[in-house]
Amino acid sequence: MKITEITLDRLRLDLDPPLRAAWDPEPRRHFDATIVRVHTDEGVTGIGSGDTMDGFAAVEHLFVGEDPLDIVRHVKAIETANFHGGNYWPLEVALWDIIGKAAGLPVAALFGNAAKSLPAYASSAELKTPEERVETAFAAREAGFRAMKIRIDRDRADEGVAAVAAVREALGPGFEVMVDLNQSWRMAGDTADATDLVSTRRLVRRLAELDVFWVEEPLPYADIDGFRVLRADNPGVRIAAGEMHHSVPELVRYLEQDVLDVYQMDVVLAVGMHRARTLAELAGFKHRAFTPHSWTNGIGVLANLHVSAGVGGGPFFEFPYDPPGWTSERRDFMLAEPVMVNGEGEIEVPDRPGLGVELDEEAVARWRI
Repeated sequence: MKITEITLDRLRLDLDPPLRAAWDPEPRRHFDATIVRVHTDEGVTGIGSGDTMDGFAAVEHLFVGEDPLDIVRHVKAIETANFHGGNYWPLEVALWDIIGKAAGLPVAALFGNAAKSLPAYASSAELKTPEERVETAFAAREAGFRAMKIRIDRDRADEGVAAVAAVREALGPGFEVMVDLNQSWRMAGDTADATDLVSTRRLVRRLAELDVFWVEEPLPYADIDGFRVLRADNPGVRIAAGEMHHSVPELVRYLEQDVLDVYQMDVVLAVGMHRARTLAELAGFKHRAFTPHSWTNGIGVLANLHVSAGVGGGPFFEFPYDPPGWTSERRDFMLAEPVMVNGEGEIEVPDRPGLGVELDEEAVARWRI
């Protein structure tokens, strides 16, 4: 089998009303998606998505004419291309889709087949008042979710803690609550400093008293010592991070120095599927969790799901969900059907070969830029 062509569809869905994501200073008035299709001489086409694939034309020749099954070679080639400014992990996703289709198996089966489904947590996006967040938490539980992640803005910490406290009181101990401080990386143009370690320690202690399941991205990635201080300060709360950490050697150092309780590398934005599997298994050997970030679109959600279910990640899986601002229909506008949780609040691995992606070609044509 040979790769004959790699095509990109760039899509844009207008968002009205806009999504006011807590980590972005600007309201999001549109949602972009790049669809990667890898075509082969045997008629098998792989589909991937995630990052923008900007600049890919300059390195496309490294893959056309090659065997799509040579995945280790392709991962190394993608890493060399990424070093020079790209981020081409969606191509790896499409290659794994081909491998699964060629084998007649879901990709998760190729990665270990540890689970057929994973409990999902409703991953919120927007900042809301305590009353509004309680209302959304009840709605999430009604939809089947057993857990929710709440965002806290560094400049509105008291309001954020109040929202967490209100959800904890209203829904009780049977509903898990995670908290995301969004301090490890910045959107382009956001030059504000992260909250200092002393303030972060105080905030995490307050959250620990509310029995949160984990506190996510509390410090910049470079502050390894600070992460370890937080874990030593608060043995009753897990510390999670790594969603956008692109350095595999640095993540190995995190594991060697036991920096985190929960590792969250996104397979379409950060380190790719093959490398994430290795890091997840290393985390498992150290009795630490792998629960990947999955804030892209339904194709990215499925790519992360196949890796996490394959290696036995968990105990939860991130499901972007914060209606009305963020719904499965908005997120998965390019798919024939949106990715959903089942009645038990679990996200199931598709039983079709490959990733199980089915595009809505009319939607792709309608929203193509």
